[in-house]
Amino acid sequence: MGEVLSQNEIDNLLAALSTGELDVDQMQDSKEKQVKNYDFKRPAKFSKEHLRTLEIIFEHYGRLLSTNLPLYLRKTVSVTVASSETVTFSEFTNALANPVILGIINFLPLSGTVIIELATNLGFAMIDRMLGGQGNPLDRNRDFSEIEMTIIQKMMVICMQLLREPWRTVIDLSPMMERIETNPQFAQVISPSDMIAIVTLNMKIGDTEGFMNICLPYFTLESVMDKLNTKYWFSTMQDTNDENYQNYIEALIKRVDVPVKAILGKTTVSVDDFSNLQIGDIIRLNSKVDDELNIFVGNIKKFTAVPGASKDQYAVRVTNVIREEEE
Repeated sequence: MGEVLSQNEIDNLLAALSTGELDVDQMQDSKEKQVKNYDFKRPAKFSKEHLRTLEIIFEHYGRLLSTNLPLYLRKTVSVTVASSETVTFSEFTNALANPVILGIINFLPLSGTVIIELATNLGFAMIDRMLGGQGNPLDRNRDFSEIEMTIIQKMMVICMQLLREPWRTVIDLSPMMERIETNPQFAQVISPSDMIAIVTLNMKIGDTEGFMNICLPYFTLESVMDKLNTKYWFSTMQDTNDENYQNYIEALIKRVDVPVKAILGKTTVSVDDFSNLQIGDIIRLNSKVDDELNIFVGNIKKFTAVPGASKDQYAVRVTNVIREEEE
């Protein structure tokens, strides 16, 4: 549609025609066309629609990270989408620090790779947490040791595997971790001038906050670009309450480890008696030999049982299940 003139512009145009300032024949012969500047060094291969769909995909991915990473880190994890943009690959690599955590992922069955960049403070927080610490980052960045790289690789593989579910509406992925790089110079997977989409996730592990950047080259996503639009996304999205989703949640819950303990009995002794205990001494408990034991799952009493043995190990046989209404 052409430009719509206001009433004042129409009146001025008619006045110019009546006074002869403007010639009708000259206006008809004019064939000027508006020219839009196009930067061939930065071709616009990702539209706003593509970026919006990628944000939807990684919002789902962020929820999966927030749910699954606490199982390994035993720490609250919060992940949200911060932004999305298109840049050249050289602009992305030039902005990287050294050392850096870069996961090079083969995006099978698509031809090409993607890169997950994890902030080093988040990496050191994960390492500290996995080794029994509070999850605090280092005051100053340094190179990673071999043991630390092994832990980082394990965590990056977990993050990579969680990519399958959010992308299932677009394509059934089978991603594979090729390698972990800490030097940006060794992560030149595409031409520096190629365009990429970057989705930035804001990740918070306990009190440590940082960014996770997902680099998605156009070359990798070229075959599925038609599916990266919200109309296709919502038309193929399945109801999250269906049986498959329920089975998926049940499978995740079944993998969670919970502590189970059997209480033989309790008693109270003085510090002096405790410090003078010797082999063969008897501690009298508040339960009898033929009493049933209380079995706790976490801090909740769930079963009663009788003690026994299984092969060469102590064991208990469950005699009763305690329901919530019975507690």
